[in-house]
Amino acid sequence: MGYVAVSGGRQAIENAEKYLNLSRLQADKSSMDIEQIKKGLHFLVDRVMGEGSLYAPGLAALAIKQSAGDTFEAAFIIRAYRTTLPRLGYTISSNTNEMRIIRRISSAFKDIPGGQVLGPTSDYTMRLLNFTLLDENPDEFRGICDDLLKSAGITGELPVSFPKVVEILRKEKLVVPRMRQESIEQDCFDITRDSLEFPASRSASMQTMARGETGGMLALAYSNMRGYGSAHPTIGELRVGYLPAWINHPYRKEPYYIGEVLVTEAEILSDITMDDGKPRFALGYGLCFGHNETKAISMATLDRAMQEDHPKYPSEDSEFVLSHIDGIESMGFANHFKLPHYVTFQSSLDRLRKIKKSGKGSGEVENEF
Repeated sequence: MGYVAVSGGRQAIENAEKYLNLSRLQADKSSMDIEQIKKGLHFLVDRVMGEGSLYAPGLAALAIKQSAGDTFEAAFIIRAYRTTLPRLGYTISSNTNEMRIIRRISSAFKDIPGGQVLGPTSDYTMRLLNFTLLDENPDEFRGICDDLLKSAGITGELPVSFPKVVEILRKEKLVVPRMRQESIEQDCFDITRDSLEFPASRSASMQTMARGETGGMLALAYSNMRGYGSAHPTIGELRVGYLPAWINHPYRKEPYYIGEVLVTEAEILSDITMDDGKPRFALGYGLCFGHNETKAISMATLDRAMQEDHPKYPSEDSEFVLSHIDGIESMGFANHFKLPHYVTFQSSLDRLRKIKKSGKGSGEVENEF
């Protein structure tokens, strides 16, 4: 049996695309401005940039508009566009000590060098609908700015950088040692150039998680936190800020500053483990584009979980985790079932009718399949 051509199929598909655009354009044009999406829905923009694996806020906002807010579709569009861009080189490894901080907290210590910086967060607010947002105006915005500047009481310059909380424990040799820089540079895997292989290197795992789907990573990390795993994280430090990006100048062959990117970094302390015969805290690490604390914490938790030598749960199995957290891969596989499967289903239908007609028992049916 072959596929049956349907008359008018192409026209129906083209009209379906037009219908999609029509449903998106029902909104007033002024409410769908790219700049408004980029600034007013910045958490959404950051999530799409991370999952699309391209730091481009304007393009992420455009993809969100084009996809009518479907984060999977928007990330898909961004990643597809990313494949058309030339690869000009690689940035130099960055030191997150140099991050220009907008938020920095620790749940491990109350008093940390430089102090806790709450920054922009909804962590301490009631999740109640704010009906005043139905009728906002520029004067109200200016009032909020004035009130913040007065109440913040900023009297001097902010520190250029903040020391890392985990480094305090590392000096006491209470956490696992840092990887050597030479090892990092030599072992860095590029998942955009080479297919992921298992067991995966840590650099491959980190890259895969950095562009993983936030919800999928949260689900697996949550299962580990609840007891289907051994990682019960304590946040050593959570940072949100702008990280400087450097490349080697193509002509002068020296570091050259090209800008900064907004990132979220999480370092978690987990159970006590034996490292070279010495008891130390295990460490999990996460870093992703934009302001996305849930993803960074989930990433750090899974990083710690996948360090288990003998995995007992799905969240500790790197092949299971890394094969199922990519939202674009997952969406593509789920949505491909909407495509015609006439031939395969007809084959199954014919077999079922044949088995039913032969009157075979349940055991014989299992053997048949």
